[in-house]
Amino acid sequence: MKRKIKKYYMVVFDLFAIMISLMVALLLKYGFAIPGSHIDFLVSTFFVVFVGKVMVYKVFSLYSSLWEYASIEELMQVVGAVLASNVLTILYMYTQKNPIPFGVLVNVMMIEILMVGGIRFSYRVLRRLKNHRSIFRQKTEKNVLIIGAGATGGMISKEIVNHPSEYGKLIGFVDDDPLKEGKTLNGVRILGNRYDIYSICKKYSIDEIILAIPSVDKTSKAEILEECTRTECELKTLPGITELIDGKVSMNQIRDVEIEDLLGRDTVNLDMGKIRSYIQGRTVLVTGGGGSIGSELCRQIAKYNPSQLIILDIYENNAYDIQNELLRKYPNINLLALIASVRDSENINRIFDTYKPEIVFHAAAHKHVPLMETAPREAILNNCFGTLNVAKAAHEFKTDQFVMISTDKAVNPTNVMGASKRICEMIIQSIAQISSTKFSGVRFGNVLGSNGSVIPLFKRQIKEGGPVTVTHENIIRYFMTIPEASQLVLQSGAYAKGGEIFVLDMGEPVKIYKLAEDLIRLSGFEPHDEIEIEVTGLRPGEKLYEELLMKEEGMKETPHSKIFIGKPMFADFKVLMNMLDNLKSVLDTNDNEKLREQIKIMVPSYRPNKELNEDFIDKGCTNEFETAYKIK
Repeated sequence: MKRKIKKYYMVVFDLFAIMISLMVALLLKYGFAIPGSHIDFLVSTFFVVFVGKVMVYKVFSLYSSLWEYASIEELMQVVGAVLASNVLTILYMYTQKNPIPFGVLVNVMMIEILMVGGIRFSYRVLRRLKNHRSIFRQKTEKNVLIIGAGATGGMISKEIVNHPSEYGKLIGFVDDDPLKEGKTLNGVRILGNRYDIYSICKKYSIDEIILAIPSVDKTSKAEILEECTRTECELKTLPGITELIDGKVSMNQIRDVEIEDLLGRDTVNLDMGKIRSYIQGRTVLVTGGGGSIGSELCRQIAKYNPSQLIILDIYENNAYDIQNELLRKYPNINLLALIASVRDSENINRIFDTYKPEIVFHAAAHKHVPLMETAPREAILNNCFGTLNVAKAAHEFKTDQFVMISTDKAVNPTNVMGASKRICEMIIQSIAQISSTKFSGVRFGNVLGSNGSVIPLFKRQIKEGGPVTVTHENIIRYFMTIPEASQLVLQSGAYAKGGEIFVLDMGEPVKIYKLAEDLIRLSGFEPHDEIEIEVTGLRPGEKLYEELLMKEEGMKETPHSKIFIGKPMFADFKVLMNMLDNLKSVLDTNDNEKLREQIKIMVPSYRPNKELNEDFIDKGCTNEFETAYKIK
């Protein structure tokens, strides 16, 4: 049932509530001997009264709240709406020579609060009963299905069978081993394989599914969970096998399924010895160390016992938070948090002169595409000249290694942010040719859960009852988890010899529209029914798809299956410095159009997003792209 249709039903229910409230109040006063004059008056004024009340209810948002979340705030909305509408009704009635006693109208108001509020709160109760999640059902039992009839599934099943009042009733297992089908484990039958999940859940009214195969690979796990999302059951899973201690599992290790589980990202295998060999006992500086990637880099670096870890960030709250977190977890770590801007070249030089960092991970950058479209000067100052300041300091003070975080938006950029990061890549590729410092960059796509990414935004919108906003139905992005990206950045640093742009294997691209649908289902709602998805249109600088490599770059393998090297494309530092001088002179004019023209001179592949996206759609590339790249 579509949400708009539900609103119409609510209006109809309110009509009956208003009518019943009037009749009950009159019956309480007169019994069945209601004066005819009262009836005639109510009939003549009812249409105006009803329309007026519905309008007031609409003003109080009674038709836009998500009533399965109804609580004290929604109750206050109902009380306020009914009080306001009845005050206006009474005033109107008395202008029409109202014959009904004031006491009756007060009773109408009280009964109407109960009726209108009751209708809405009953929706919450019915909704929960439908999904078998009401407090009454939880206190008795829920029907549980376990996926995986192995040792882990057996251990979990024992706990459920022994504590049904707490964990529910175990209905059966699902397992892909054909030899197990029809047999029992701990007295509970194995009902079928993964392709039977939907039919089993319908047949046995399953409320909760537990995925109990910790050794399953991420791709298979994503496929199984994709099937589970069709059932509208609550989904739970266990940590991966590497997270379980001694192979022992219990119910308290079971967690909700997250969107990361559905994306099917494989576990990153690291050459920890190689990473440790270049980090242990050395001074490491992380610029932008309080940000999403920077803070995770700090967490990963801390594991490898650097002699000193320096967190540099301009935003003190972020730096403070990661500093406290690391000190709690690693009380003996030599940790320093510095508040500074990469734009301030004098201060950056002073920091390098004082602390002599041997390894630099440069993660400080402005990254939000639409914001940088309206503030291109800030993007160039912070990203390009900030990178130049830190890179020149690393060169001058003989830093051993410099790793810069780049982005897939630097490839054929359609926005100022992406173009600025391409210039950053040019800076580190060119300075690598004249320096003993090993400069490199690491390019990857979006990271799940980072500040400003779609997942936190979607979760907030779902919590607020929707709609979930997607900029385009065909928009495609590569995704990676924050820990995965950070670990691969560290591994890339171990391979760096100077001048490389490392490209991380981001897996298969994901359609954002489908990502929104999956997240809505994981939150217990039905997309397009209970939570709407609204297409808002592409934002300034945004393109439908991202690329990880320019065509002319080619790609070279490394010892790691998820890390590749793009061929260096820019090597003349003097030429680049002349171009940067020209760019800086344009910055001083505060002319954004001239600035964009100068950026295009430096980055010829830079094209505005509107032009590129129209070409992409006109050529019919969307379906072709989806097929070629196996879009999820």
